[in-house]
Amino acid sequence: MATTSDISQSKNLASERVLVLDFGSQYAQLIARRVREQHVYGEIVRHDISAARVREIGPKGIILSGGPASVYAEGAPKCDPAIFELGIPVLGICYGMQLICHASGGRVEGHPVREYGRARCTIGANQEADDLFAGVPRETEVWMSHGDQVISVSDDYVPLARTESCAHAAVKHRWRSLYGLQFHPEVTHTPNGKTILGNFLTNVCGCTGTWRIGDFAEQTIRHVRDRVGKDRVICGLSGGVDSAVVAALLYRAIGSQLSCILVDNGLLRKDEEQSVIEEFTKHFKTDLHVVKAEGRFLSALAGVTDPQEKRRLIGHVFIECFVAEARKIQGAKYLAQGTVYPDVIESGAAADGPADTIKLHHNVGGLPAELEFDLIEPLRDLFKDEVRQLGLQLGLPEEIVWRHPFPGPGLAVRCLGEVTPERLDTLREADAIVVGEIKAANLYRSTSQAFAVLLPVRSVGVMGDARTYDDAIAVRCVTTDDFMTADWTHLPPDLLARISTRIINEVKGVNRVVYDISSKPPATIEWE
Repeated sequence: MATTSDISQSKNLASERVLVLDFGSQYAQLIARRVREQHVYGEIVRHDISAARVREIGPKGIILSGGPASVYAEGAPKCDPAIFELGIPVLGICYGMQLICHASGGRVEGHPVREYGRARCTIGANQEADDLFAGVPRETEVWMSHGDQVISVSDDYVPLARTESCAHAAVKHRWRSLYGLQFHPEVTHTPNGKTILGNFLTNVCGCTGTWRIGDFAEQTIRHVRDRVGKDRVICGLSGGVDSAVVAALLYRAIGSQLSCILVDNGLLRKDEEQSVIEEFTKHFKTDLHVVKAEGRFLSALAGVTDPQEKRRLIGHVFIECFVAEARKIQGAKYLAQGTVYPDVIESGAAADGPADTIKLHHNVGGLPAELEFDLIEPLRDLFKDEVRQLGLQLGLPEEIVWRHPFPGPGLAVRCLGEVTPERLDTLREADAIVVGEIKAANLYRSTSQAFAVLLPVRSVGVMGDARTYDDAIAVRCVTTDDFMTADWTHLPPDLLARISTRIINEVKGVNRVVYDISSKPPATIEWE
């Protein structure tokens, strides 16, 4: 049976670690990311992790995330109350704060005035506020997102801050290092949020900020080397950044014991297969296997339009093709995957927590139980920007490291509606124009992800005085730090005009181009 590497649980990976208990917030990973920005290793764990396990890990601090539930509701997620007795500093955010206060006898209720968005917060002048709010103006802007709030606290707690409609915007236990924030310091909409989290880490938890991505690389290399021994590892290549970094990391760790497999599913970008082959024969002397499987994938996708079913089918066929090729490789015991933290979060799989599934990822939880390889997922706890930093640390060329992300299911989830060879060809040509023009404008590095989407929509147009009824292409360009939140990229109008003109003139069957100006959330970056 396949088993996942326990790399993220190894105490040797970070001398300073803060645990983030996940209560179902889709943005718990932002908390972990903000912690890592302070050079402290932030790791998300289950909300119901035992106090004994926390003591064994020995974190410098604990953060309780937000969540969609009400703490007083039946079945609401709770943490082990013994965690509050460990003497480890705790910071509760939104739901996490309500949980701390509720557990000590405070009253949490739905409030008639719900706070969503920016709010003015007044920080108290009491001494208890000094550690957490050092360097923060007494009047500051914060980001609220709650319906429930703490109505009253027990005598053990003192209020630290308030907003117009929330008397307990921040609280602290009188004697213990237990803090609560009703607002969200992890989001960029709280301008002083980074300072507040930094104060918790340094002033309260005593962290010195010693963790670096280079340390992660060297420690992970040693961990992989020790675990693998003399056995062979198989790594799936997709042409994307994540799989390339995994391959580089493994090559550094075990050298010639690495075999790579590229499954050509017919869903790759224009000229991508040849590009991958050249990169991994030029930069790595790996044992590279290429599986030609376009026919199998397109047959499986015939007539399918539901995006989750597309992902499921692609994952199923991919595993069949991959495993069949892997079985031909002698001495292979381990399978390495480029799973990164946003994949885990969006699949609802992080820490087996209560978060909703946003979309399926074929390399997260989609492996068959009878798979005879043990899994190694060294990037599972890293965000996309951290993966890029790691790639540079490992000596990967910048053209690989800074390549825009590409979804595992490939163009199938950018080809809305039925996936056919003809529609894929249309999409490939349009996508190549979008990326090519953005590169020509020297905006590729400043744009986090750019691609074309073929819509299941036809519209009337006029070409050469003749009526047309052809396809529409949507152009999607986003800017983001972590790929969990994103804003649409404000491309110059003349660049958008060139992209539109070229697509309509050069891609047969397209007579309309639109630009997607949706942020994430509420939209996702990919359309399916």
